[in-house]
Amino acid sequence: MTFTIIRADQAGADVRTQMAEIFADGFTQWLHYFSKDRNRIAKAFAHMFVLDQFYVALQDGQVAAMAACTDGTATSVRLDSAQLRKHLGLIRGTFAGMVLQKEFEQLLHNPGGDKCSIEFVGTALPYRGQGAASAIIQYLLQHAAFKEFLIEEVADTNEPAMRLYAKLGFQEYNSKAMPEKHARKNGINRLVSLRYMKP
Repeated sequence: MTFTIIRADQAGADVRTQMAEIFADGFTQWLHYFSKDRNRIAKAFAHMFVLDQFYVALQDGQVAAMAACTDGTATSVRLDSAQLRKHLGLIRGTFAGMVLQKEFEQLLHNPGGDKCSIEFVGTALPYRGQGAASAIIQYLLQHAAFKEFLIEEVADTNEPAMRLYAKLGFQEYNSKAMPEKHARKNGINRLVSLRYMKP
């Protein structure tokens, strides 16, 4: 299947909604505390995408996959606590803003120069296994003006993602063990960081 890769801010009016649905489906295991309702999660986080930092793979006008690419001096998402409280409620929305801002809005260590961070990679359910995410990452590797591409903290249980990144030439350069209580709760044992260096 052939996909058109463009920056998300050039993709049309409803791109944010479709990206939020991909996010809700792909990050469920991280967000189930805040809500088990996929539609509520999508609405709560639709505001956060900084569209000029994201690329999308389009098929017949639909967003098949997405990924952010940032030089690490700016974040690819910005959380608005008011929006989170609106959709998740006062307590969970406030807690989501406090906890997830630290996770989602991290900058690269020693940002700038020739390296970038690839983040929030996700594929819409109907397009999984059809090469949409691969198409975006290959596009970034070919066209983005960086030599070093980092993908930080991939769950070791996310086998499709790990296979994809290995196939594209990414190699593990760091990992950290999850605390035992978290490992029991969500089944993730390690968070793996990967690197691709252009020849």
